[in-house]
Amino acid sequence: MTRIPRAVVSAVALAATASAVYASHSWGNYHWASTSPGFTLQAGDNVSSVWDPYLDEAISDWNGATDELTLQEVVGGARPRNCRPTAGRIEVCNATYGNNGWLGIAQIWISGSHITQAITKVNDTYFNTATYNTPAWRRLVMCQEIAHDFGLGHQDETFDNPNLGSCMDYTNDPDGGAGGADPNDPSNEHPNAHDTDQLSVIYNHVDSSSTVGQATSGMPAAANQVVANAPGSFGRLVHASANGQHEVYEMDFGGGKRLITDVLWTTEAADHGHHNHEE
Repeated sequence: MTRIPRAVVSAVALAATASAVYASHSWGNYHWASTSPGFTLQAGDNVSSVWDPYLDEAISDWNGATDELTLQEVVGGARPRNCRPTAGRIEVCNATYGNNGWLGIAQIWISGSHITQAITKVNDTYFNTATYNTPAWRRLVMCQEIAHDFGLGHQDETFDNPNLGSCMDYTNDPDGGAGGADPNDPSNEHPNAHDTDQLSVIYNHVDSSSTVGQATSGMPAAANQVVANAPGSFGRLVHASANGQHEVYEMDFGGGKRLITDVLWTTEAADHGHHNHEE
């Protein structure tokens, strides 16, 4: 029997542990099903000219993240105000959705753990204000909400600590540097290597069937009519960050069919108890 030196065993175990820690922010194991190891997922452009460069940039950023998933920007199939989903792809929308407390929403319709359709919405009611009408805030929110639509979660949900250099890290200082928790921390406007690793973990497999580009989502008709703009329309709260600025809600339609909504609240809404606010 060949003996493997203990030092080698320890090194391998340490490397495996480091890899697991390095890539550990999948969103609930939700992912698009695909029968091929590399696939293209369409993202419908339903945004205004103000948002177009940020959508373009986010898609470009994520296309450079992994070989397993490619985003293709296409003509949108939704009306921005209600932003209803299109089976088999993502729809991205902006509108003045009201003084309801949220900056951005990502919604995924899932069957089991497979995403069948998804949307991202950014709320111009707040992005038209001086606080949030900045390139850094627009990049952070667009980059993050689109990533939720293909199953990526947050690296960190603490808003007032130093930035990790990833749009999947919550922050109140998206451009980093002076004025935040650390005068030398990076911006959180783009993905980083942790995000690349996690996407490879999520999509480094094939499924027996595909939900990408499918003509039907397999969801009950009522699920496609949900317009979740006000806090009371998100369903059941299933997760909240420590300060309440990030929350996840769920609607269960039975038979493994669910709608999951990820909400990024404004700092002001979190401070004043947004649950009681209605549009």
